[in-house]
Amino acid sequence: MEWTTILLALVGLLGLYLVGIFIVKPLKLIFKLVVYLVVGAFLILFVNLISSQFGIHIPLNPFTLITAGVLQVPGVILLVLMEYMLI
Repeated sequence: MEWTTILLALVGLLGLYLVGIFIVKPLKLIFKLVVYLVVGAFLILFVNLISSQFGIHIPLNPFTLITAGVLQVPGVILLVLMEYMLI
């Protein structure tokens, strides 16, 4: 093999590697965000089942889902306290 063929193959592999990085990183971020939103939804639904006896209801909207998803349990506690203060 000639050295130009080897050099072109290495440049091609480097290009594939860079394209892979630029495609995979945003997909990982989107997947992580979706997982956080699903976990937040389950936490809010669980709290709504328990707190329905006390008249507290946390609506499912983008703000509450992001708060509960990113902050997890402290976020849900924050939402319950905010709802309790508004009642």
